Amino acid sequence: MKKSILGIAAAAALALGAGTWTSLTSAAEAAHAVPPPALDEKAAPGATSETAVLAGGCFWGVQGVFQHVKGVTGAVSGYAGGDKEHAIYEVVGSGATGHAESVQVTFDPRQITYGQILRIYFSVAHDPTELNYQGPDHGTQYRSTIFVRNDEQARIAKAYIAQLDAAHVFDAPIVTTIEPGKTFYPAEGYHQDFLTLHPDYPYIVYNDLPKIANLKTMFPDMYRDKPVLVMATK
Repeated sequence: MKKSILGIAAAAALALGAGTWTSLTSAAEAAHAVPPPALDEKAAPGATSETAVLAGGCFWGVQGVFQHVKGVTGAVSGYAGGDKEHAIYEVVGSGATGHAESVQVTFDPRQITYGQILRIYFSVAHDPTELNYQGPDHGTQYRSTIFVRNDEQARIAKAYIAQLDAAHVFDAPIVTTIEPGKTFYPAEGYHQDFLTLHPDYPYIVYNDLPKIANLKTMFPDMYRDKPVLVMATK
């Protein structure tokens, strides 16, 4: 569970009511300009779809970011790292299931590469230097993790983390882990498309809408205004 969500919601609501929108958004975690990966994949001949599974704090914001990325054909909130039996929001919130709130990103490798997906993940989707938390949300269920689907993804992810650390892009070391062989389980329906459906929800206003703004500013060629929604693909 998001331990601080009610407190943040109350603070956000008070700030908005007091007309302090500028200071509110400036309190959100800042994005980082990161270089493109030196090592990236090449789309296999005839390949039209690939999947990445990424964890970086609350899945509402991570899903929202990738739903606005060109070349992404789907982004589903869910859980990865644990077993099917415990892939339930209230249970995952205990922090004892091995699961992390994650997003399964399906994309067209002819339009966007796995390395470009990771670049957005490290720069605007979350802060990879925060160990077992993101902003107000604490616990291993909010860890920064790349759930690689194959050896090639693992090779690219490891190389990119090493590249960013060597370049000292962040003020602290990257703590993102790489976990192979984990199954992704979609989250409950009420978590899907949450950012789009609830843009005025204080948690979204404070923590996640700035990520969308950063995506648009930092990656204008990769940004699309109309998100690809789970509800639209059913």
